[in-house]
Amino acid sequence: MKNKILRLLLGDQLNSNHSWFAKVDDSVTYVMMEVRTETDYALHHIQKIVGFFAAMRAFAEMLQSIGHQVIYLKINDSNNLHSFEANLEKMLKISDYTKFEYQLPDEYRVDVMLRNFTSGLSIPVSVYDSEHFFTTRTELGVFFQGKKTFLMESYYSALRKKHQILMEGDHPITGQWNYDSENRKKLPKNHKPTTPLVFNTDVSALMDELLENDLKTIGTIDAKQFIWPINRAQSLQLLDFFVAECLPFFGSYQDAMAPNEWSLYHSRLSFSLNTKMISPSEVISSAIAEWEKNPERIAYHQLEGFVRQIIGWREYMRGIYWLKMPEYASFNYFDHHEKLPDWFWTGKTKMNCLKDTIGQSLNFAYAHHIQRLMVTGNFALLAGVHPDEVDAWYLGIYIDALDWVEITNTRGMSQFADGGIVGTKPYVSSASYIDKMSHYCGGCYYQKAKKVGEKACPFNSLYWNFYDKHEDKLANNPRIGMMYNVWRKMKPEDKTALLEQADYYLKHINTL
Repeated sequence: MKNKILRLLLGDQLNSNHSWFAKVDDSVTYVMMEVRTETDYALHHIQKIVGFFAAMRAFAEMLQSIGHQVIYLKINDSNNLHSFEANLEKMLKISDYTKFEYQLPDEYRVDVMLRNFTSGLSIPVSVYDSEHFFTTRTELGVFFQGKKTFLMESYYSALRKKHQILMEGDHPITGQWNYDSENRKKLPKNHKPTTPLVFNTDVSALMDELLENDLKTIGTIDAKQFIWPINRAQSLQLLDFFVAECLPFFGSYQDAMAPNEWSLYHSRLSFSLNTKMISPSEVISSAIAEWEKNPERIAYHQLEGFVRQIIGWREYMRGIYWLKMPEYASFNYFDHHEKLPDWFWTGKTKMNCLKDTIGQSLNFAYAHHIQRLMVTGNFALLAGVHPDEVDAWYLGIYIDALDWVEITNTRGMSQFADGGIVGTKPYVSSASYIDKMSHYCGGCYYQKAKKVGEKACPFNSLYWNFYDKHEDKLANNPRIGMMYNVWRKMKPEDKTALLEQADYYLKHINTL
């Protein structure tokens, strides 16, 4: 009997360079589907759903245009049963497929679902690598076997060596691995960043289809001018724009924040990368090629900071995810149980930094890593919000958020809910750090230097309240011991005033 293969393609497997597509084979049919199990597992930003579906549709059309056979189930198709398993079961039942194939999913829940589904099939099943990452799922676990700590820096240098990125043999080309200390500059006051490249794709037909469903979403969208890349060509255009216009300033200002500057010098390539429209290898190669061409225009520390984000943090976070799931999703080191403030869904708060970061997130489905870590994440940790609440918010609101990269960054680095697997200390700060790295504090309703009393910045009292509350778990941490020295030397009445101020703010959190 002639082979007849059904291959499943997920919405984050849009890799046109995958070996699957090297030749057109009429015995192979690809299936892609828009299902409610994917739109509904979190409260998603409307731009996230539109972005994924538009990119999936563009990918399916590309495959068909070069001769591949594709079954594509749209959200409103009457024969769509709205789960991967139900749709696949129906297809395999009514057609005479002799084999089922899929690529390794990046999300644990989908991996479990597909393993369970295929275990009951009577036809052979093959599983393939997605051919995207620098590392395998298990590589980090093997690398750190027997170690108590999982230091990202060690993994980063090992991957640089293995893949010979910015290396001379076993040594970094400059003699130094990491230039993070040069990558913490505040944006100069009158500095105007490059106008971000955005796209103007008309997705109104897709929006009309989504409106026919009772999809619950957050955020805003201009369906006539969708700003995110939805295909490989646009993704490469965004990459070219980044290396030419933004890379010369990226490292210096990657931690900077400014009101109404939603993009700054960030690449915003994470959606294209996480859907696999482009690869981390070509992103790094493109950045290095631009630096080699213009070393006088692009200082080395600008380049290294970007390379570290891609081959360092991205691969490291994925490795931790596959090493520690599913337990990782339930870690709650500080036993936090509060709900997110209501204004996390509206941006209506008097705190400038949070108003701007949340407002930007609702408008663009995007915020850069310091806004996520040191503004929204910082506040959620100081406020004692349950990590499940924080996870769900980040997973839903950001266009680039997929479980494998979101949960390790949020529950791990941002909320320290893993007790220090990812981060060596909790990332909390008072107003001073936010003022140091941003221009938010100047026109804020609250006063950055004030710790107690009317209009005292909530970050200040909540900061000390956090350390006081968790002294038993944090006092011996060598990276924050000096904060406890400061706390212990404070006058008792000053401590009491700070804790009372924090208590008042926590009880009235929805009015801040």
